[in-house]
Amino acid sequence: MSNFLNDATNLDYDSSDNIIDNFLVERKRVKNQRKISKKNSGLKITNINPVTQNQRRAFNSYYNEQNLMLHGCAGTGKTFIACYLALQEVLNKKSDYDSIQLIRSIVPTRDIGFLPGNMKDKAKVYEAPYYAILSELFERGDAYDILKTKKVVNFETTSFIRGLTFDDSIIIVDECQNLTFHELDSVITRLGENSKIIFCGDFTQTDLNKRNEKSGIQDFMKVISRMKHFDSVDFNRDDIVRSDLVKDYICTKLDLGMS
Repeated sequence: MSNFLNDATNLDYDSSDNIIDNFLVERKRVKNQRKISKKNSGLKITNINPVTQNQRRAFNSYYNEQNLMLHGCAGTGKTFIACYLALQEVLNKKSDYDSIQLIRSIVPTRDIGFLPGNMKDKAKVYEAPYYAILSELFERGDAYDILKTKKVVNFETTSFIRGLTFDDSIIIVDECQNLTFHELDSVITRLGENSKIIFCGDFTQTDLNKRNEKSGIQDFMKVISRMKHFDSVDFNRDDIVRSDLVKDYICTKLDLGMS
């Protein structure tokens, strides 16, 4: 009986070792495939330089291996900067990062009624900003589709991230003011080995209605402000770069005490 138990125990250990070995082999194969995809993407990103003091701070913090919280005024280029920094690194053939995970809540600003199609079709509406950003960064309209097809860029909503682990990835959490504390907590705990994260948002523009949900982003910022792995950059009116009209409007609104 003891020999049988020893044999069974050894078999279990051997099986576990094989499972782990197979997992590591498959993970390496996927990583190599993604590196090949990066080499064959045929895309060349436009070089972008920061134009304001806080943009420079965001660039410097990122290059110093910090995770980022980019928050503040609309029109300051928070999402654009995050996408540029992440794409520049992921598309580097020597980079250890394989993919970019774009994550956002699909909270509508107003009820637009029933949207046809499955959840992917419904979520596609929220991908429009990234089509525009990547079209500008690569100077071609199909850049987002190309990188998404090659799984260099992936789009997820907060509704479907539970149970996921993001390894070798750069995660961009956009419009994070529309996430509850629970959702923000769920997102940041998805990070696995060799990953970094960038949050983008403006807590004065939340589309959440409940008071306890609105406070989520501010409570979350209190937590990460105490973490050595994060740098928070507060974009203000001096960082608005979208257009003179947008800057004039936002500055006037702020001068009138409106948020």
